[in-house]
Amino acid sequence: MRYNKDKSKFCLLSGIIRMPKENYSVLMSVYKNEKPGILKQSMQSIFDQTIPTDDFVLICDGPLNKRLDDVIDEMQEQFGKRLRVIRHKKNHGLGYCLRTGIPECKNDLIARMDSDDISRTDRCEKELKIFAEHPEISVVGGLVGEFTVTIEEVNSIRRVPETNEEIVKFVKWRSPMNHPSVMFRKKDVLAVGNYPEVRNCQDWYLWSEMLMSGYRLYNVQEILVYMREDRTTFKRRSGLKYFKIQKKLYDKMRKRKFISVPQYAAAVSVRFCSAMAPNGLRKKMFETFMREKVEQAKGAEQ
Repeated sequence: MRYNKDKSKFCLLSGIIRMPKENYSVLMSVYKNEKPGILKQSMQSIFDQTIPTDDFVLICDGPLNKRLDDVIDEMQEQFGKRLRVIRHKKNHGLGYCLRTGIPECKNDLIARMDSDDISRTDRCEKELKIFAEHPEISVVGGLVGEFTVTIEEVNSIRRVPETNEEIVKFVKWRSPMNHPSVMFRKKDVLAVGNYPEVRNCQDWYLWSEMLMSGYRLYNVQEILVYMREDRTTFKRRSGLKYFKIQKKLYDKMRKRKFISVPQYAAAVSVRFCSAMAPNGLRKKMFETFMREKVEQAKGAEQ
């Protein structure tokens, strides 16, 4: 049994009242190209959380269209005052929206959410539990299941390491957190300078800075968020400009002595080859090294 009719401050789960010791904010950004039905589904998944948020900050990244505005109006009636809509006059990009949106959130714990993803109904409850049991943790994320049609038919899983020690090793090669799945402590993110002013890889920059500064991260080894499979990701992560953004991060790691000279040389070489490779080869690399097919995951568990 679950009491959440008005999404107040408690839920009745299996006959036990679970009072969250600390509430959380949700930070989402949306822009004009989003599909109205997908935005509604994404926002609904936040409304349906077993432990509801009392502060949902939605950043409109530039002017939207009537259909998207209609969805927001509908969800405003559903969330009430808990939904706060902030509208930018022009499109700035995700990094800017996150950087300016974090100070707007009223709670220290902030859950990231993309406008085209679906959170598992107990996603935030699981993340809050980690923070309650391990106050030394600054960021909690989880696995992401990629789907094409419905979340019941997951095609692949984005796996990330669990412990902080594993994450420290992993971040030297690629981002150790699934960005749409994370919940983090506002004060810790702001303490390291917030999201950086770069066009791509903002999250990777942030996690590396937090780890280099001694903050601890953790990943729940369960799917917390469902993401629509994007078969064009490999095309966007290419070119000399994209490589230079990644190299700048590695330069920073090397200067801070977070990685050794051999690690730096190997990582930069791999990133350059990946960024400059033909699309067909890069696609194969993404499918081989960045995703785990569900059939493979099932086989590994048996």
